[in-house]
Amino acid sequence: MNQLPPNSNIRKVLYDDLPALKAVIDTSGLFPSEFLDDMIASYFDEDNTTEFWFTYVEKEPVAVAYFAPERLTSGTYNLYLIAVHADYQGKAIGKSLMAFIEQFLKERGERILLVETSGLPSFERTRAFYFNNGYAQEARIREFYAAGEDKIVFWKALSS
Repeated sequence: MNQLPPNSNIRKVLYDDLPALKAVIDTSGLFPSEFLDDMIASYFDEDNTTEFWFTYVEKEPVAVAYFAPERLTSGTYNLYLIAVHADYQGKAIGKSLMAFIEQFLKERGERILLVETSGLPSFERTRAFYFNNGYAQEARIREFYAAGEDKIVFWKALSS
């Protein structure tokens, strides 16, 4: 179970990757990159963490993904972050990361992967990405993030 699915460009995040991953976050505009330090701290500090952080590496990390088990469930994971540096978008790196994560979770016997994103028009490309990768829109929570900004929840079974 500690074996990773084959992909020579994808590996677990290392502490030394943080500057490059902050650049990925900065180009994505998802959130301020300084938030990354707090988000990833327990991954580096806890020996038995159930969080997973992976990166796609060209010469340096150009993409990042973070997922963890959904609390109080059995076999359900949530993909909290996936981002590809703007200079590398459109090269199927995100698709490769998604396939890697799904295979990784399948091999662990996990059942479901959830992904949440914004319902704003500016996130249409993000939602299309999930649809194109076989995810179904499972829920819409109105006004979740802010007035006028819904949360869209995508779902995919990992067993099939």
